[in-house]
Amino acid sequence: MENQQKDTNKIAGTIFLGCMFLVIAGGMLMDKTGVGTLIGLGVGFLASAMYKPEKN
Repeated sequence: MENQQKDTNKIAGTIFLGCMFLVIAGGMLMDKTGVGTLIGLGVGFLASAMYKPEKN
């Protein structure tokens, strides 16, 4: 049970970082790195909060 929680946290963290870096890169392309960072943080937090693993 404890290992399953660690796996869930690991996946949620990966989702958070992936969203954050993708949106930061988009902001850099538009010369708005600060805005991209803030939007990336928001999108990352929301996406990781919405992640729910399947129950066996």
